[in-house]
Amino acid sequence: MYINGSGLFMALFVFLMIGLFHPIVIKCEYHFSAKIWPVFLIVGIFFMILSLFTRGNVSIMLGILAASCFWSILELKQQAKRVEKGWFPKKLTKSE
Repeated sequence: MYINGSGLFMALFVFLMIGLFHPIVIKCEYHFSAKIWPVFLIVGIFFMILSLFTRGNVSIMLGILAASCFWSILELKQQAKRVEKGWFPKKLTKSE
């Protein structure tokens, strides 16, 4: 009997990326504000293009990274709203 673990591996990779990108979004919004979203767009496009030129699981993983970057753009905007509600700390500027 043949057992294919690719699906389980990819599911674990997605779970890892969600867990990794959540604090990245929080830290980026805190230090740079939601205005850093173009960086996530550029990195996402880079991973998306790179995934087109690779094969197998590596291509899938790069696609997942691209999707995580694109999703982070939305999450940055949501994080800014959570900061305004007081759910997360706001970085104070020197004038404050």
